[in-house]
Amino acid sequence: MEIYTIISILIVLTAIFSYINHRFFQLPSIIAIMIMSLLTSSLFIILGKFNPAFSTHAVAIINSIDFHTLLMKVMLSFLLFAGSIHINARNLKREALPVLTFATVGTILSTFIVGALMFLLLGMFSLQVPFIYCLLFGALISPTDPIAVLGILRKAKIPASLELKISGESLFNDGVAVVIFITILEIAVAGNASLSFLDVSFLFLKEAGGGLLFGAALGYAGYLAMRSVDNYQLEVLITLAVVMGGYAFADFLQISGPLAMVVAGIITGNMGSPTAMGDITRDYVGKFWEMIDEVLNAILFLLIGFEMLVIKWTPKLMIIGAITIIIVLLARWISVAIPVFFLRFKNTFEKNAIPILTWGGLRGGISVALALSLPKEMYHDEFTAVTYIVVVFSIIVQGLTIGKFARKAGGA
Repeated sequence: MEIYTIISILIVLTAIFSYINHRFFQLPSIIAIMIMSLLTSSLFIILGKFNPAFSTHAVAIINSIDFHTLLMKVMLSFLLFAGSIHINARNLKREALPVLTFATVGTILSTFIVGALMFLLLGMFSLQVPFIYCLLFGALISPTDPIAVLGILRKAKIPASLELKISGESLFNDGVAVVIFITILEIAVAGNASLSFLDVSFLFLKEAGGGLLFGAALGYAGYLAMRSVDNYQLEVLITLAVVMGGYAFADFLQISGPLAMVVAGIITGNMGSPTAMGDITRDYVGKFWEMIDEVLNAILFLLIGFEMLVIKWTPKLMIIGAITIIIVLLARWISVAIPVFFLRFKNTFEKNAIPILTWGGLRGGISVALALSLPKEMYHDEFTAVTYIVVVFSIIVQGLTIGKFARKAGGA
């Protein structure tokens, strides 16, 4: 099927589901769209039992979409820039220590805790998966997805400082987790004897440090270009060039594109918006990226729902997936509690911050995309199914209840 036809189908379905939600349910849009795409997928599967044609075409369309490439190489750059452009740098600076600690130390802790517990769990189900592959799963499931978090927290009405901790962490730990995932994947492919500790450290620092520095240079270059003109069409085009050209060049340099986009977005929003843009340009740039954010978010979560059609399900994997939800939440709790214990001497944390940060750490499309990128020999099918179960639970159950949970826990 032609790419234009596929895009048209996705846009039409996204518009229909968004309209139904707006008229009748008023749920957070990305959650509602994903629920409806899950229900539609389930309907296709049921009807396919009686008439295979009902599900065959739907499966063929989803199979023709390279979800990993679409998200990680195309959509993610736009979504991270759109999310970070609205982050207040002054407020983020006040929360910099906990945000960066959660994004780095917390993500690494979670990766190893999930990896170790998954190794034990899979062994109990007679799946002798090498520990290095379990660590890969730990890396891909540990990041709190900024796409899910930012879209849902806007409506959750939790304390502003706590929202900033969660959203700021999600923007940065996304890039950190991708770097950790790539590093572990390199070790798994090369073999333990082929990479030294220095090799691994250099790879990690090159990806993460290079991404941060390149993002700063990219954001500042965009700021200088916008400051030299006063034309809203051209300045919107400059922000597009920063995102698309910058992300492609980061990939060429083999540094972290996601981290580069976060830093470039923060600089554009906090330097470019107040000092390099006129009122008209500021309004157009803000609305343009808000629209990009909303549309791509909606399409992404529609696709996540429809991925259910192509995942290979077994009763054993469903049970493992259900237990993994508990493992991931436990790892999140530990990876938040340890940093909070040490940081509380220097930073102020809201009442019951640990349970709120734990429950507010939503998983999303990035985890699914990374799972789908696993080679077949690294238990691709098993980890993809388990990841999907965790992500669906996270977005629907945690996403719908985080606001009420935060108020009940005394965070407000």
